[in-house]
Amino acid sequence: MFSICKKELHQFFSNLTGYIAITLFLLVNGLFLFILKDSNIFDFGYATLDKFFELAPWILLFLVPAITMRTLADEFKTGTFEILQTRPLTQWQIVVGKYLSVLIVLVFVIIPTFIYILTIKKLSAGGGIDSGGISGSYIGLFLLAGVFAAIGIGCSSFTNNAVVSFLLSAFSCLLLYFGFNAISKLPVFAGGADYYIEMLGIDFHYRSISRGVLDSRDIIYFLSIILLFLLITVKNLRKR
Repeated sequence: MFSICKKELHQFFSNLTGYIAITLFLLVNGLFLFILKDSNIFDFGYATLDKFFELAPWILLFLVPAITMRTLADEFKTGTFEILQTRPLTQWQIVVGKYLSVLIVLVFVIIPTFIYILTIKKLSAGGGIDSGGISGSYIGLFLLAGVFAAIGIGCSSFTNNAVVSFLLSAFSCLLLYFGFNAISKLPVFAGGADYYIEMLGIDFHYRSISRGVLDSRDIIYFLSIILLFLLITVKNLRKR
């Protein structure tokens, strides 16, 4: 399992792909937070990272599928999956190894944004920030990235075409993140099932954790989605 993880990490960082992913994530967030009009914190007037935590999920919606699209699709396309099958590894070990490698990459993507905390703290009038809210938001962001990674690997197991994997993954992430929220706002569900439909979406639980309160229901939801898509991936591998 760890050999798979190591191989994936070496492959990701052996070219410019990994560094470009990290740079783009920091660059886009930095532009919105500090430069672009009507979205930067100077216009907002408060020492908060709310804008970052609103924007980051939408960037991850496309960044994570770009990272995961080749994890299994390329293995199928090049025929190296058959070589993996000859090694003393179970399907679960292969999937978890690849999943861990993606998580480590996403940790490297998110951790540099901690500098935003120091920047906000320096810019604040009293030198104080909402540490509880920011901590909760970061936990939610890591969990969200973990869910997107599981979805991406699951989608990559359906095809041997990396582009199809990317499109399928991005659509699935978008649907699970925002789709249920949009459906719940339909007039037919108003005052009835709208709340329960919204609860099915990732956005509902991400916003809940971002308030700084760690609810076990939100944690269980994220872990359940991760486990579900890893299970789907394992089933797809067994079919092959």
